[in-house]
Amino acid sequence: MRLSRFAALTSSLLLAAGAALFGAGQAAAQADFGYVALGDSYSSGVGAGNYDSASGSCKRTTRAYPALWAAAHSPQTFSFTACSGARTGDVLSGQLGPLNSGTDLVSITIGGNDAGFSDVMTTCVLQSESTCVNRVNQAKAYVDSTLPGQLDQVYDAIRGRAPSAKVVVLGYPRFYQLNGSCIAGLTEGERSAINGASDYLNAAIAKRAADHGFTFASVVGAFTGHEICSGDAWLHSVNWTNIGESYHPTATGQSGGYLPVFSGKA
Repeated sequence: MRLSRFAALTSSLLLAAGAALFGAGQAAAQADFGYVALGDSYSSGVGAGNYDSASGSCKRTTRAYPALWAAAHSPQTFSFTACSGARTGDVLSGQLGPLNSGTDLVSITIGGNDAGFSDVMTTCVLQSESTCVNRVNQAKAYVDSTLPGQLDQVYDAIRGRAPSAKVVVLGYPRFYQLNGSCIAGLTEGERSAINGASDYLNAAIAKRAADHGFTFASVVGAFTGHEICSGDAWLHSVNWTNIGESYHPTATGQSGGYLPVFSGKA
């Protein structure tokens, strides 16, 4: 049965009003949304370039996944306190200020520096394979004995300050494609040991995150096919002219690796 012109007009007006109210509700919800990005260099964006001079040695950049996500979603508040070189103690002492009861979303990468990431890579680049493997095993022992308690302190502090927030804990990529295109540098044994250490660290972080009710987001799959020695790397290899960027994601690693993984969990 055909609607009368008046009935059709009334129906259209009601639909339009409903859509407007729904849209306003979405806008209001978005306007109240607060996001805080914590963590180390993998969250600040070291390796992606275009660093904000105001962030100093923290080397935060608009090319890092937190800033890219914020630009795409326009939360009312976005606090970016992630810092290059950060350890768990640095998060506790200097990054948690923006968290509060109104915080809706938190992201964090942390634990690699506590476990001795930089020293492991330096040892493996400069020393023998056996020395490298021994240093990797020392790092794994630290992950077993000490890191869980350190992560617990950070995660407890986040939850205490932001009781209603969704917390997404992101992991670290594997660095190397084994039997890949590299013809020099580390041995395959060293590359395999380093990849294994990354998996070991990720497993420990994932366990602590789950025990706190947080969401763990693995980036290993996103970086598969884009490791060092892949021919299409989203990670810097050792860079003697800018050593701090070595073994960190490129800008594409942030936008093509970390960002979609985080977006799928946020």
